[in-house]
Amino acid sequence: MLLDELVKTTDKVASTRSRLAKVEALADLLRRLEPGEVATAVGLLTAKPRQGRVGVGWRGMSAAMGEPAADPRLSVADLDAALDRLLATGGAGSAAERAATLRTLTAAATEREQAFIAGVMLGELRTGALEGILTDAVARASDRTVDSVRRAAMLSGDLGETALLALTGTAAQLDAVGLVVGRPVQPMLASTAASAGAALETTGEASVEYKLDGARIQVHRSGDDVGIYTRTLADVTHRLPEVVEVVRALPVRDVILDGETLALDEDGGPRPFQETMSRFGADAARTSVLHPWFFDVLHIDGRDLLDEPLSTRIGVLERIAPEHRIPGEITADPGVAERVSHDALAAGHEGVVVKAVGSAYAAGRRGSNWIKVKPVLTYDLVVLACEWGSGRRTGLLSNLHLGALDPSGEFGKPGGYVMVGKTFKGLTDALLRWQTERFQELEVRRTAGTVWMEPVTVVEIAIDGVQQSTRYPGGIALRFARVKRYREDKTAAEADTIQTLRGLLR
Repeated sequence: MLLDELVKTTDKVASTRSRLAKVEALADLLRRLEPGEVATAVGLLTAKPRQGRVGVGWRGMSAAMGEPAADPRLSVADLDAALDRLLATGGAGSAAERAATLRTLTAAATEREQAFIAGVMLGELRTGALEGILTDAVARASDRTVDSVRRAAMLSGDLGETALLALTGTAAQLDAVGLVVGRPVQPMLASTAASAGAALETTGEASVEYKLDGARIQVHRSGDDVGIYTRTLADVTHRLPEVVEVVRALPVRDVILDGETLALDEDGGPRPFQETMSRFGADAARTSVLHPWFFDVLHIDGRDLLDEPLSTRIGVLERIAPEHRIPGEITADPGVAERVSHDALAAGHEGVVVKAVGSAYAAGRRGSNWIKVKPVLTYDLVVLACEWGSGRRTGLLSNLHLGALDPSGEFGKPGGYVMVGKTFKGLTDALLRWQTERFQELEVRRTAGTVWMEPVTVVEIAIDGVQQSTRYPGGIALRFARVKRYREDKTAAEADTIQTLRGLLR
C-alpha cells in the first residue's frame, strides 16, 4: 500500500469529531492492507512504529526536510525499511549516514507525507487516531467484538499484532490470547476522588491501601528468570538487582506481580520520588536501595488471576509475599477508610487507593473499581513552553506553560494539548537548572521571551481547583498551580485530560 493512503486516512480522521466516522475511516483502511502491512501500519498510525524511537529529534528532522516529491510513490514498506536502517545505524560516522537516510526518505515524500513521517518519528502524530479508536476500528474491520480485541491487545501489549490476528485469524484464536509470563501487560489504572469515604461510596466494600510515592513496576518470574517493567512497559531489570533478589526468594515458580518500588530513609519513611526515579536512568548509579511493595498478583504457577476478584488475589499475595504487600485494610466502613488514609499520610505517603474487593484486574483500563485519594488535587500535565525568568532567575527558563490532553479534539486538534495555565511556583534551583538545559534540547521554536518545545515532558501540578476563564481555549484556568515534581516515568499520552479538569467546575 502507498503511504499516501495512510496519510489521506489520517487527514480524514483528523477532520471529524465523530468517533463513529473516525472508526469507519480507519476500519476501511485496515481492510485494504496486505497481511504483512497490518502491524506496521498500526504502529505508524499511533506514532509507535515497531522500531520504537530511532534517535531522530526535531533538529535532525528539520535539517532533513528538503523539496518534497510532486507525486506519492513511497509505500508503507519503504518507510518501515527506512526506520530499520535508522535504528541499525550507529557508531563512528553514523551521524552523516543517518542524515543521508533521512534526506533520501523525505526527498521521496510529498509535503503531506513529510509531515506524517515527522509526526511518526517524533511521536507527535496528532490525528485523533488514538489507540482506543483504532482498537474499535480493528474490531469493525475484522467483525470481532471490541472487548475481545481490547483484551487481546492489552494482554499481548501489541495492538499491531492483535490487529493482524483479528483480521487474519479466527475468533477463537483471538480469544485465546492470554497472559504470558515474561510479556508485560498494560497496568490497571485508577480514577480519583476527594476523600476515602467518597471513594468507598462508589466501590462498596474495598481494600483501602497506601498510595506510595514510588515508581510503578510489573514483575515477571519464570523459574529463576525475573523481568521488571515500568508502567510504560520498558525493561529495567538490570537496574533493579535488589528487586530481582526479593522476587527470586518468593515461594513460587511462575508469577506476575504489580506494585511499586521506592527508596526508604533510615526510619523507614519514603525518600523523595526523584531519588527513586534516578535509578531508572540509562546511566543510573546505585546510590540507594529500592524496596519493592506489591499490591496485586496477576498469575501464579500456571493459573491466571486476572478475572478472579481482588479479594482472591489479595489472599494469594498474602500467602506468597506477606512482607512485601502494601499496607491496607478491607472495609466497608467510611470511618475505617479515613483512618487508613490518615495513617498513610502520617507515614509520609501520598494517600490511599480504594479498590473494590470484587473487581477483576482490567489491564490498561481506568475505571471506578480503583480510586486514588490524595490530600491535595494533583494532575499530570504537559509542558508546552517555558518563559525566561527575571531577577534571580535571569538566564533560567522559569514560567511553565501547562497543557492538558484533549483526546477527542473538543478544544483543538484531536490528541493535542490545551493550555490551562502557567506557573513558576514550586521550582527548586536544581529543577530550574535542569529544565533550562532540558527544554532547550526539546526546542522547536522561540521568541525573545519564550521557548516552545516538543510536548513530551510530564509534570505533576498541585492546584486548589480550576475557575472559568476565557483566556485559554478550554474555558478554564488553574487556581494556585505549583510544581510538585516531574514525572519522567510517564508519557505525554498519560496526561490528565481537559475534560477531567473541566469536571472540577461542577
